[in-house]
Amino acid sequence: MSIAFGDELVQKVRDGWIPAHIYNDTEIFDAERTRIFGRSWQFLAHASEIPQPGDYVVRRVLDDSFVVARGEDGVIRVLFNMCLHRGMQICRAEMGNASHFRCPYHGWTYKNDGRLVGVPFHAEAYGGDRGLLRDEHQLLPAPAMEIFNGLVFVSLNPDVEPLRDYLGGAADYLSFYTAPTSEGIEVWGPQRWRAGWNWKIAAENFCGDSYHTPHTHASMLEIGLTPQIKGGQRKTGGTYNAGRGFGATFGLGEGDLETKLSGIGYPERAVANRKRYWPESIKSLVADSGHLPSSMTLFPNLSFLHLWVTVDDEGTAVPMTTMRLWQPVSESETEVFSWFAVDADASPEFKDASHRAYLMTFGSSGMFEQDDMENWLSLTRTAKGSMARRLVLNSRMGLLHNNDSLRQPLEGFSGPGTVIQGFSEHNQRGWLNLWLDCMSADEPATATTTRSDV
Repeated sequence: MSIAFGDELVQKVRDGWIPAHIYNDTEIFDAERTRIFGRSWQFLAHASEIPQPGDYVVRRVLDDSFVVARGEDGVIRVLFNMCLHRGMQICRAEMGNASHFRCPYHGWTYKNDGRLVGVPFHAEAYGGDRGLLRDEHQLLPAPAMEIFNGLVFVSLNPDVEPLRDYLGGAADYLSFYTAPTSEGIEVWGPQRWRAGWNWKIAAENFCGDSYHTPHTHASMLEIGLTPQIKGGQRKTGGTYNAGRGFGATFGLGEGDLETKLSGIGYPERAVANRKRYWPESIKSLVADSGHLPSSMTLFPNLSFLHLWVTVDDEGTAVPMTTMRLWQPVSESETEVFSWFAVDADASPEFKDASHRAYLMTFGSSGMFEQDDMENWLSLTRTAKGSMARRLVLNSRMGLLHNNDSLRQPLEGFSGPGTVIQGFSEHNQRGWLNLWLDCMSADEPATATTTRSDV
């Protein structure tokens, strides 16, 4: 498939002029299927969702359904959710615990490691092993699968680069959210819902759109729920571009690592764990550079957000983290997966308080979530019409007319990548440029197989 991105339009996007119709365009979405979601690493599940042998969840990458299962040997595998006989889904429950999966169509049965172990009327229908060797058949595994800090990723491209290489500088930021202790995190959820907006809008927003928070989320400030969203305070933070990770930071006051983390509500044990297990770059980023990561999108559609929330009349601050996947359904619909994430070894009291902070702000009924949805729905609806094809959107914050940067990258920034202090869209332009690189590349070849064991 070819898309209508000529050389002139490509340069416009790279300069921050974005065709409005890309946020609701069937042809664009069809190309994204193969050029982005057919090539990149995709997050499916967290290991804490399947802690015991036999535990599984069913997740998808667009139209491809996968069973993410922990085998009896404790190994996590990702198996294509399709029977080898006539193509029925072997697992239709979204989660559970099972040692075997039995196809509801004809009863072929598989171990949770993918091996075919049961065929009804094996002797009568196939002549036993003379016609069907069960040992030679197993469910099709994902073309590529790797785990990072408990995050299970797959790729539909068997030749995708190793996950650690793909992450690049984003790996340390990812560890900020997912490796605060030796035991990592546990996730609760996901909450799931579908909404009528394009997946790119959410992914870009979580790249670190600090410019919208004092306006879209003004009600949070008015009730004192999240005082850190003040415009003046957001200007002391920055926006960063770290390879395939794009995000924003909060600017913190004076003090060492312990003082800063304690000041936003982390208990002594959590502070000690982060001092020991965070990457050196993140510890230095917080302690020396005075920047605390807030939001990040790992290209293309996995996002994180960390903030601290006032949960009582005494002004008690409690930190919380949410992880979310923006799963495209169509050019104008997205399925949201929203998890609450917390230190696996935190006390029950801290987990409950942090979860309450999450529910107040994010999740399907969170106040931040409701504010954002209104914007994203409106943008998607408006992008569908003919006038949107005449309009290019201005995503040039931080650029002058001659394309020089308004501000230079901040010196002394300890985190990976480059950061611009204050309001900027260089992080979002970085995400869009990576999107454009994928969309402008040649159509990927489609591999075919005729047997499950090839």
